[in-house]
Amino acid sequence: MIRAGIVGGTGYTGVELLRILALHPKVDVRVVTSRSDAGQRVDALYPSLRGFIDVVFSLPESELLANCDVVFFATPNGTAMQMAKALLERGVKVIDLSADFRLKDVSEWELWYGMTHASPDLVPEAVYGLPEINRSAIKSARLIACPGCYPTSVQLGFLPLLEKGLIDVNHLIADVKSGVSGAGRKAELATLMSETGESFKAYSASGHRHLPEIMQGLNLVSGHSIQLTFVPHLTPMIRGIHATLYSRLSNSKIGLDELQSLYEARYAHEQFVDVLPVKSHPDTRNVRGSNKCQIALHRPQGANTVVVLSVIDNLVKGAAGQAVQNMNLMFGLSEDEGLKTVALYP
Repeated sequence: MIRAGIVGGTGYTGVELLRILALHPKVDVRVVTSRSDAGQRVDALYPSLRGFIDVVFSLPESELLANCDVVFFATPNGTAMQMAKALLERGVKVIDLSADFRLKDVSEWELWYGMTHASPDLVPEAVYGLPEINRSAIKSARLIACPGCYPTSVQLGFLPLLEKGLIDVNHLIADVKSGVSGAGRKAELATLMSETGESFKAYSASGHRHLPEIMQGLNLVSGHSIQLTFVPHLTPMIRGIHATLYSRLSNSKIGLDELQSLYEARYAHEQFVDVLPVKSHPDTRNVRGSNKCQIALHRPQGANTVVVLSVIDNLVKGAAGQAVQNMNLMFGLSEDEGLKTVALYP
């Protein structure tokens, strides 16, 4: 059994990790940390886990976590980079769900995240945990930087077009909507349901900190420096990411059926990417609670613009599920172990 620890077990991604790992046949959750709830049983705070998780919240101490085979950091930015080195030196694999190790340019990371990086020497080693691109490297990694939820939906949507060089990389647009759980569990006026319900808004339109992460990934795939306009939106729902992606074809003779075949071939062997029939409209509720990304293609009026629709559950494929997918690869397990879940409906 894989002995797992979770640092930050009270946030939405931490609880989602607990939900998934509770039923994972090869994992034993040994340590769950929380500074505010140390000493309290996990299933007392989250009764949905009664009978599944028999652990008491503890303080995030390296000596205790060092008894694990893998430690997940479901923490705010700035925590994992303080603790990762000590765990790695003890032979513990680290999977970070925050942004601490996602950007290879440390100075750019410090600019966007507003703090000095505590472990810049670990950044080159960290493997970006998007299995559909980095599967081979993930298998041999000891430090994983899990992608953000926005970057996951956008990169999976653009990936096949960029790999084949079919679009103008200077005019990419990502118009993306997220449920309020993407803002975390902290009490904040702007994300209260009474504030977000019956409302819809864009935010960080001048520059969101996921932008450099998305561009880093797309640059590597395309082999060129791409130009991307990325605008996130907050929607009055709890879970879900819906990315509407726009790009211009370099060759207007390429038909929609050819593009559909391209996507189907690219993702034919990807268990967690589902290319829907041509001209479908994926719905966030159809991936809710699952580790799936559903994608559909459109070419409005048969013109030069390709519209890719990409949906995920931000807490699963956009966070905890993808983290477990990475863990499975790191420990030589079947990639879908513990993730064979049908989406919740309605």
